[in-house]
Amino acid sequence: MNMPKVAFVVYGVHKDGLCDPMGTPFIDRKVILQSKSALRAAKIELIEHNIIIASKDEARNCFNKLKKRDDIDAVILFSGTWVWAAHLIGALRDFAKTGKGIVIWTHPGSQGWRPVGGMVMQAACKEIGLPHRYVYGTANEIKTIEQISAYCHASSMKCWLEMSTFGAFGGRGMGQTCGVCDPSQWMKIFGIDIDSRDTTELIRTAEAISFSEIKTARKKIQKFFAKPIPSGAIADKSIRLYLAIKEIMKKEKWEGYTIQSFPGLGDDYSATCFAQSMILNDRIATSTLSDFNTLLTVKLLNDLGDEAVYYGDLQHIDKTTKEIKIIGDGTCPPSLAGEVGPAEFAEHGIPTEGAAGGLSVSLVCKEGKGVLARLGRNNGDFELVVTKCSVFEPSPDELKKRRLECGIPFWPHAFVTAECDIEKLVQAWNNEYACLGYGTHLYDELIAFGELTGIKVIAL
Repeated sequence: MNMPKVAFVVYGVHKDGLCDPMGTPFIDRKVILQSKSALRAAKIELIEHNIIIASKDEARNCFNKLKKRDDIDAVILFSGTWVWAAHLIGALRDFAKTGKGIVIWTHPGSQGWRPVGGMVMQAACKEIGLPHRYVYGTANEIKTIEQISAYCHASSMKCWLEMSTFGAFGGRGMGQTCGVCDPSQWMKIFGIDIDSRDTTELIRTAEAISFSEIKTARKKIQKFFAKPIPSGAIADKSIRLYLAIKEIMKKEKWEGYTIQSFPGLGDDYSATCFAQSMILNDRIATSTLSDFNTLLTVKLLNDLGDEAVYYGDLQHIDKTTKEIKIIGDGTCPPSLAGEVGPAEFAEHGIPTEGAAGGLSVSLVCKEGKGVLARLGRNNGDFELVVTKCSVFEPSPDELKKRRLECGIPFWPHAFVTAECDIEKLVQAWNNEYACLGYGTHLYDELIAFGELTGIKVIAL
């Protein structure tokens, strides 16, 4: 999870120790300190503006400095007391051109007139259509801090994506039409440049990997698996491919990539299952079949979350129990292995989807709370579908039977219970893939990312 860097700006007319008729300062310093402490506890790095702003000059000087700082991801405007909105809104509008998130936070309380200052600034933003998030709640309320934190983390993610480059090895795989990318649309909405390389360069780079590099990689990889890495040319090619992808990514300065896998590379050199598994384990965003929508979903879950991401087929949905089986074709980060199904090695197993063969990963995902999500398009417009979920592990007695149900028991399994109306999920879903991210905070952060980027979010 990235730690967002956020400007914290207090505003209010009655400042500098000015007291109300009862002799109490309008601005409560204790409330401000408590609020900043709560934000820091939520893994938000604060950049404090040392002047409480009230006049046009103060607002102009404040936001002129902030908009020039590339390291700031968002701004929190904290209502200290009431304010003349006309003195702040022009400078705030100018800052908003950076595209960074704006939070207006009002800490409740009658003394000090903070709600008035908060409401008038929210109204001023609404009058001119200035995107923002308004939060009304105390610093010791978990929901309050979650609302602010989600928006700040999402704004950090949005800023980070801008001027990044994602790559593709090869073209569309398996005739999948629901993952193709319009590079101009990606640049317009996310600021991402789309690059590509033919898989022939990947093969050349893989073949140039030395045996000493393979030996070193084997030692690092082995700690994630319960059994020894197989020996032989097939295993070596899988490792070579993994190392080659990382080498090209570093050279091209890509922040993520998608790969055709087959037809092509999986027939001519090696199936990509193992390489993709280890790339995901390294917390690098990736996908197969040139599925850019899954790629960006993995990127979001990866950078907003604390654990590796698993993407795979929605292989079965039980509408009665709300159970979903996610089964990827040999690809899953081994760090997600649970107790009943530790990470082991298998063959890819489907010659029609890669005749060259190659290692794959076999495991059952560990228990936990998180989300299922995927970005897609509806009539050309982006939609992000997300639901909360629970991951469970079948009992040891049930496991063999449950894995045999799909006919390919050695591929990685995640047993998931969707926490939503399952019929709505079926109708809203936009691909045969789902992306599984661990962490309940991801739900609100994905919603906030949609707000900030103008993407429709279907939050189930």
